[in-house]
Amino acid sequence: MTLMERVGAAQLEGGRAVLDANVWMLDELKDEVGTIIAGDTLASLAIDNPKRARSELKSAMRTVFATPKWASRPRESKERLAQDLLDIVFGLGPLQPLVEDESVTEIMVNGIDAVFVERCGVIEPYGALFANAAQLRSLIDRILAPLGRRVDESSPMVDARLPSGHRVNVVIPPISLDGPAVTIRKFTEHAMRLEEMQQRGSFDGAVARLLRWAVVSRKNMAVCGGTGSGKTTMLNALSCEIDRHERIVTIEDSAELRFTEHPHVVRMESRACNAEGIGEVTIRDLVRNALRMRPDRIIVGECRGAEALDMLSAMNTGHDGSLTTLHANSPADMVMRLVTMVRYGMDLPVEVIESNIASALDVVVQVSRGRDGGRFVSAIASVERGKASACRIRDVYRRRSSSENGVWESCPSWLDDACEQGFVDEWEVARWKAACF
Repeated sequence: MTLMERVGAAQLEGGRAVLDANVWMLDELKDEVGTIIAGDTLASLAIDNPKRARSELKSAMRTVFATPKWASRPRESKERLAQDLLDIVFGLGPLQPLVEDESVTEIMVNGIDAVFVERCGVIEPYGALFANAAQLRSLIDRILAPLGRRVDESSPMVDARLPSGHRVNVVIPPISLDGPAVTIRKFTEHAMRLEEMQQRGSFDGAVARLLRWAVVSRKNMAVCGGTGSGKTTMLNALSCEIDRHERIVTIEDSAELRFTEHPHVVRMESRACNAEGIGEVTIRDLVRNALRMRPDRIIVGECRGAEALDMLSAMNTGHDGSLTTLHANSPADMVMRLVTMVRYGMDLPVEVIESNIASALDVVVQVSRGRDGGRFVSAIASVERGKASACRIRDVYRRRSSSENGVWESCPSWLDDACEQGFVDEWEVARWKAACF
């Protein structure tokens, strides 16, 4: 049975067989294109001149499609195959259309039979995209190879950043029991500002004003929330309010922050160790180095471990207005999380750690994701020193769900100081207080 006969028979069966047919056809197309332009030549050309590389590949495919074996295939089928091969060579194969779909914010591949996407905060099934595990594994290798990363049984987990800025996480057996799992978190090219978040219903104008005042008043802030709650989006929005004359140093595990409009930014990213187990650069290493770079503000994309101690030290030593994010379910939980993380690096008494937290942090912003997928500010709190130098959380604002209005609990004590120091207008603050309390 010829290739075309196998394809025709398989397509009649539908489902998985159609995917298998597409793989057969793509393999055949790749082989025949390879007789016209070698793969190594195309790969080298893609690095030096991507536009010319695409043109050469398209020309080779036109030559192949003009042969008698392919000429009888429907035009739509050949166009689809051509696009699939372009996606394989220059993109992420079957996932490339999802990467290009602006409505998709996250792509989740749970083995070969289940692909899910997130749109507007809601996860929905997309269907099968891979004919077999070998096809998915081949895609994983193509994704990781240009990044200088690899995944195998000795190192079955990889977290990396794509050239586009999107974050990719890969887990393979034996860790992933049902086959390779790939998660791609997409990020927009531009940072969403507070105004845009307000328009989307994340908070109202009164919350937006308070957050803006906190940034311009150089208050140290922590954005807390669960996975996918919008912590990075909020951090980006707050960062847009920083004065353009200030020097910012950003530190991230995987670069996600967008500072396209700010003129003075130094971006640093941690690095995993290589195959020989050397070359690791941790978040903690970067925080320590940032202190030697004369920053006005330090922004840590996410505190996860012992680097929390260095971050608190930075906030306590003249780097006011610094920002970070943490995984925590509430502002009160944030304190316990910080205490735990600090003790990873140094076994200090809890009272000492809480005293440092109270001195370092000023504002906690809690973000949440509602059942409808909408992300919103669910709480704002002030961090104050309590009895016996302990850390005390004072609620400022609460919002129970995305469908309810928020309630103001108290006025932050730092706001009056900001007026006295000239960071914010006293009359504007007075009008804000009258409207909120």
